[in-house]
Amino acid sequence: MPLDPRLLVAAKALLVRAGLASLLGDQTRITVVGQSDGQRLEGEIDLYRPDVLLWDTGTAGDLIDYADGVPTVALVSDEAVARDALGQGFKGVLPRDASPRQIVTALIGATQGMVMMDASLITAPSLFLKRHSESPNMEGITPRELEVLKQLAQGTSNKAIAYELDISEHTVKFHVTSIMAKLDARSRTEAVVTATRMGLIPL
Repeated sequence: MPLDPRLLVAAKALLVRAGLASLLGDQTRITVVGQSDGQRLEGEIDLYRPDVLLWDTGTAGDLIDYADGVPTVALVSDEAVARDALGQGFKGVLPRDASPRQIVTALIGATQGMVMMDASLITAPSLFLKRHSESPNMEGITPRELEVLKQLAQGTSNKAIAYELDISEHTVKFHVTSIMAKLDARSRTEAVVTATRMGLIPL
């Protein structure tokens, strides 16, 4: 995955795409390289060479059908549009009022080849996961490990997690190792992204 993935922001409405570009332009971990109204997307992908695409479906739920292999995250208004987007190969779906942090998390997950979704948009995530990927051992995550996962998602250090949960730092390290093994993750960040995709923790 690129250090700072290049993002192309796309939306039919000028104010929407300009607003998203401005909002995300202030975020770290991602670089906004251009904007598109979706009408000349093929040429704009060649021009901007993005690593990931963000598409706002608008109130009408309009979906693009061409992204030339670029992983795409959709901002949607309801579950029906979310399911259509996932069915068409989008790598993520978020509500249109998602926060910049949520959007960046989903975009980075998409560049890692993961399918990201907001749990509020999918009433039966297990059915979705069976269609899209082999799921890690989410049933093996214990309540304590889930607490640790939520702390990891906030970027909390092992020492701070130990203090917050009133356990030893050694125990935290044990939980982190166990979580990574169960989620087949190679890093803390990947564990958080995978857990988010699975609906274990909210975006």
